[in-house]
Amino acid sequence: MSEQPEQGAGPVRRSMDPVAQKEITSRLRRARGQVEGVIAMIESGRSCREVATQLAAASKALDRAGYKLVAASLAECLLTDEADRDMTPEEIEKLFISLA
Repeated sequence: MSEQPEQGAGPVRRSMDPVAQKEITSRLRRARGQVEGVIAMIESGRSCREVATQLAAASKALDRAGYKLVAASLAECLLTDEADRDMTPEEIEKLFISLA
């Protein structure tokens, strides 16, 4: 009997590059801390300007984590293509971000 993936789990992906995984989780942890900070600021009655500034920082951190995730996946595809094998992960990430 073969094991079926959990429904709604989506397709199984190959393991992520450990360096990319560390960078993504670091960015997500930073965003989590910023969101926790926004919540604390709202609960303590801080000014709208201060809250909005912190919320923008959290949003940017989430965006960057998402870009890195997509860039890491894109890198897997590009690195298997003979013509693009000389691109570094940083070059691929910059290429992707330039499109966003």
